[in-house]
Amino acid sequence: MRKHLCILLTAWLCFCLPVCGQTQADSLAYPKTVASEKQTDDKPVFHPKQLIFPATAITLGVIGTSTSFGKKVNRKVRNTLRYRNHRIKADDYVQYLPVVSVYGLSLLGAPAKHDYVERTVITATAYATMGILVNSVKSIAQVKRPDSNSRHSFPSGHTATAFMGAELVRQEYGTWYGLAAYTVATAIGVSRIYNDRHWASDVVAGAGFGVLSAKVGYWLFPYTGKLLEKITRKKQNKNASLVPFYTGGSGGIAFSYCF
Repeated sequence: MRKHLCILLTAWLCFCLPVCGQTQADSLAYPKTVASEKQTDDKPVFHPKQLIFPATAITLGVIGTSTSFGKKVNRKVRNTLRYRNHRIKADDYVQYLPVVSVYGLSLLGAPAKHDYVERTVITATAYATMGILVNSVKSIAQVKRPDSNSRHSFPSGHTATAFMGAELVRQEYGTWYGLAAYTVATAIGVSRIYNDRHWASDVVAGAGFGVLSAKVGYWLFPYTGKLLEKITRKKQNKNASLVPFYTGGSGGIAFSYCF
């Protein structure tokens, strides 16, 4: 069973990386410097094929949660992977590693598709989308966790966070960095099953929601990016200054603001 699971995870990575992409050119033709040119497009970079992986993963998760066959698979996977001696505690922190890498890789010299401010806008949009989707579905589905009476099992928030970050890394830095990030995200998903905190269907659906959220961040960037430009332009048109002064034994700071 463990051998079959390893084969399944390998096939999962080989499947999710190609279908998550936009086009081959997107992963190869990135600018050579982080902020060499702006990437705010006039139209959303949406392609129907980008929905293949998220839709498939979420559908499989729903099937695993709502059908007798899916529940049987969940139990078999749980019995195979569930911890015997001790739990893995690092997943509470490592889930954020792919998201941190969205910034960290460029600090190490890797060229990114967007500058730091643009990446922050995209990441914030993706994170907000993921939070809304995951928490809404959790409250509606009310799936019981395998290790407790808590009914917030479906989908896995840890897995969604990790896969959202992995897709952001792939979009910004290309396939090879994306492969490393997706490997970490997959490990997080497996650890949630190993720790007996989630069913396999929770993890699969969480991966789908995470990737979908990252894509929403890029789809909406033509709009959020323009909003950012407007805010920045307004700030540049207003002058504010702080000037220290000292007179007759007393001093202070004078504030000047030009409307």
